[in-house]
Amino acid sequence: MTEKQSNQKQISEVDAVDNDSKHNLHLADTDDYDGLTFEVIEEEVAEGKPVVSRGVYLAPNLITTLSLLSAFFSVLSSTSGAYYLASQAIFLSAILDGMDGRVARMLNAQSPFGEQFDSLADMLAFGLAPAILIYSFTLQSFGRIGIACAFVFTACAAFRLARFNVQIGVVDKKYFVGIPSPLAALLVTSFVMVAIDHPDWFAQIFKSPMGFSVAAAVWVVICGLLMVSNVKYFSFKEFDRKKVPFWVLILALIVIVLALSDIPVGVLAIGLVYAVSGLLMVGKNKVN
Repeated sequence: MTEKQSNQKQISEVDAVDNDSKHNLHLADTDDYDGLTFEVIEEEVAEGKPVVSRGVYLAPNLITTLSLLSAFFSVLSSTSGAYYLASQAIFLSAILDGMDGRVARMLNAQSPFGEQFDSLADMLAFGLAPAILIYSFTLQSFGRIGIACAFVFTACAAFRLARFNVQIGVVDKKYFVGIPSPLAALLVTSFVMVAIDHPDWFAQIFKSPMGFSVAAAVWVVICGLLMVSNVKYFSFKEFDRKKVPFWVLILALIVIVLALSDIPVGVLAIGLVYAVSGLLMVGKNKVN
């Protein structure tokens, strides 16, 4: 490296430091911590340039807050023995979780705060609430083993959400890597609801309450591990932008009608098919 090139490199480094200092100084100038304040200051990209903005977008974050409230209510209901009500609250959280992102994109109201808030709300709604539900419903009799099985699900949900956050923009949007945490939560929740609605089914299969509890423990662990697996699942994010054969619409109508006849059974059946589809895809790729 020549002396001229060395000097140019030093000048570039100094300019970069000056630019960072100016930006940090600008961010600091926007802060006002005199007294008790409630404010969110974050960096956003507007017209390709980073800008510092104040405040939050109301609509999507309010929906996320409602999802968080529903999850919190589910935890309270599980601990008080209202298992069906707790399950319904998790279902409501899943519906609201699907709404907040779409509302944010529709209103062009996406922000770093909204992304982090949504992830934290998902952790409670789809990581903690289902684990507490199934533990309170049937795993308590196992003592520490029951706690361990429920915790595996919660920990895997946290791992899944953290991995999703760091892989945004890296993985193919056509696929989910690992089963999505909302679906894993619905698999656990619908399992509990079906057990409440149709206790005779499980009585015929497992013969004893202990057998059912063992199956529940295995089920919650499997759902947790599927979240952190590298199994690819279709995300269906491009289906609303492309045309499909007409028979697909008819098939979707039949599935909806069958699911509505018994929603917990329908959700459990559809979730099982989706979970198995990823495993079949893995097997097919290995054979090929």
